[in-house]
Amino acid sequence: MKTKILKKLSEIESDKNIEILFAVESGSRAWGFESPDSDYDIRFVYKHNESWYLNLWEQKDTIEFMTEDDLDGSGWELRKALKLLAKSNASFLGWLFSPIVYKADESFLNGIRALATNNFNPVSGFYHYHSMSKGFEETLDTDEMTLKSFFYAIRTALCANWIYKKETIPPVLFTDLYPIIDEKYHSVLDDLIDIKSREIEKSTEPVDAVLIKLVRDIVIENNSVKNDLIHKKPNPEEFNSFFLKTIQ
Repeated sequence: MKTKILKKLSEIESDKNIEILFAVESGSRAWGFESPDSDYDIRFVYKHNESWYLNLWEQKDTIEFMTEDDLDGSGWELRKALKLLAKSNASFLGWLFSPIVYKADESFLNGIRALATNNFNPVSGFYHYHSMSKGFEETLDTDEMTLKSFFYAIRTALCANWIYKKETIPPVLFTDLYPIIDEKYHSVLDDLIDIKSREIEKSTEPVDAVLIKLVRDIVIENNSVKNDLIHKKPNPEEFNSFFLKTIQ
C-alpha cells in the first residue's frame, strides 16, 4: 500500500506543480487501533514555488483526493498549515507527530516539530480533546456505542488528561498514553485493541465495564481542572522566520 500512496503523492506533485514537505498517516492507523476496513487517511503539507506567494489575491490552499482503493487524502498549503499551528490546532499536531511517515523533507519536519513544541498552547489542545471526549462519552454503554466510538472516547479523554498533567503535546500512538493510567488497565485495553484489529469499524463488541468507568472518571477529572491550565501565546516572529526560510 505504501507504494501506491507514494505513487499518488508523486502524481499530485507533478499535476499541481508543488513540493510535498511531508506526508503521514492520520486517524486510527496512526493511533494504533485500526480495523481491517479502516481507510488510509493520508495527510500532507506542501509548498508552491516562491513566486506563488507574491500573488495579491488569496488562492486555493488545500488539496483533497479519494481513490477507489480507500486512499483518503487531504493536504494543506504551507502558509495555511503554519497559521493553524500557531493556534495549536490539534488535528494538525496529530499529523506532525504521526508515527507513520510516508515521505518527508527531514530538515523541514524536524524544524516544524520543534516549532510546534516550543509554541504549544495547553489551553487550546485541552479544550479540543475535552469537548470531543464529552461528546463521545454520551454513547458509552448505549446502543449507539461501537468499538470505534469507545476508542475515540477514551483516546480524546486521555489526550486532554495528558495535556493537563504534562503540559505537552499528547502522543499520537494510543499506547503511548498508557503512562497516565493505572497499569491494571493496560492489558485490558491491549486485548480490546486486538479485538478491534479483527472486527469491522462498526463492531458492537462489548466493552468491559471497568473501561467504561475509566473513561467517565477521566472526563470528570478533566472537567474539574479545565480552568487550571495556563494560556501560552505563540511567537509570531518564530513562525514567520520559519515560513520565509522554507519558501526561499
